[in-house]
Amino acid sequence: MANYLLTGTAGFIAFRVAELLLESGHHVYGVDNLCDAYDIRLKDYRLKRLSAQPHFHFLKADISARETIAALQAWLPAEVDGVINLAARAGVRTSLTDPWVYVDTNMTGTLNLLELCRQYPIRKFILASTSSLYAEESEPPFSEADDTNHPLQPYAASKKGAEAMAHAYHHLYDLDVTVLRYFTVYGPAGRPDMVMFRFCQWIAESKPVVVNGDGEQSRGFTYLDDIARGTIQALKPLGYEVINLGGHEVITINHLIRMLEARIGKAAHISYQPFHRADVHTNQADVTRAKALLGWEPQVDLEEGITHLVNWYMAEREWASQVDTP
Repeated sequence: MANYLLTGTAGFIAFRVAELLLESGHHVYGVDNLCDAYDIRLKDYRLKRLSAQPHFHFLKADISARETIAALQAWLPAEVDGVINLAARAGVRTSLTDPWVYVDTNMTGTLNLLELCRQYPIRKFILASTSSLYAEESEPPFSEADDTNHPLQPYAASKKGAEAMAHAYHHLYDLDVTVLRYFTVYGPAGRPDMVMFRFCQWIAESKPVVVNGDGEQSRGFTYLDDIARGTIQALKPLGYEVINLGGHEVITINHLIRMLEARIGKAAHISYQPFHRADVHTNQADVTRAKALLGWEPQVDLEEGITHLVNWYMAEREWASQVDTP
């Protein structure tokens, strides 16, 4: 049994990581500020499920506030086996409207947690990063060795800054750091600003399905459980590593819509809009390093994963249909 500090615990990926750790008998010390970056009903749903578990402990706190370091030191048990920092302001397009909050959470928040590790001390640190770091000039599938020094949006830039700070703490204080660059993740209770939740809701509720571009842009999708498993597998000692997770099954947006239509049993009313400059045309991952270092391979294919997502939505439709999908 181990003790883990998990930030962003009411978030999409962290929620599932917490569930899997708890199922294995570990104690999870979850931190989240429960911000309203998207519809809070989803965070409430996830947190309610976690709070029913006896080994789950929760602290409402903002990792970007420097005083949170002391609050965590007073709250955590004497031995902490690792920090899994999944708290973040995510989303490519929204980072254009308020880049400051992205710097606060993704960079300053990461610095505060690195300082917590140094002072405590805690020897293992996992940082959630993003496939948005891979610029358009790289050729898919994207490898960890590809250029990430030219981010296209403030969101990606803030994650690059967090990665650099984590490397500095590894170098200076011998902190074991694993940076996980997540590619497009989907599954039940997902973020409503991401394509899977939005399209599922829009088709089910006969709303216009807004597609930026011609729909032939592609994404590499990976099911939530596979991402959560890979995150937990990354708790092993690795020194300093950057590892891609996800993006193993690549389909176009148009193909995705057809898959959702078939499961929901309704036709989509598609509204094609101009391609957004902050978007990328594809984001397929090379996951060779994840297999070599973590023994990680995806287990849930798109056919099964999308079925799980639609089944969840239909079961929770009474409230999920009301969730704001920006």
